[in-house]
Amino acid sequence: MQGSLFRFYVHEDHRHHGRLVWEWLLEQGNRLGIRGGSAFKAMAGFGRHHTLHEARFFELAGSLTVEVEFIVTAAEARQLLELLQREKIRLFYAHLPAQFGVINPDTADSPELTDKPAAT
Repeated sequence: MQGSLFRFYVHEDHRHHGRLVWEWLLEQGNRLGIRGGSAFKAMAGFGRHHTLHEARFFELAGSLTVEVEFIVTAAEARQLLELLQREKIRLFYAHLPAQFGVINPDTADSPELTDKPAAT
């Protein structure tokens, strides 16, 4: 199946309406019916200000990046972008074409996610 990979990059302490943005993004993706989403905390990195941030025992929380990603259909991508525009959340993101499916699906998998045509 053809779709998109969305990756959003947020500071771990960035909030929207009192909620951590990475949590809010996952909740909204779930509410929109997106099949899955994940959040990953960076070990180290730098952004547009070229300051290196690293995860260290004594470092204060909030300076590292959380990557939130979804693999979505074209319709889901439109819904997600429209939501973010309505909410006026400033986010850096990557939007890449993706081919996705399930290898050796079981009966719980939707037919549109498998690489084999559905039985009729």
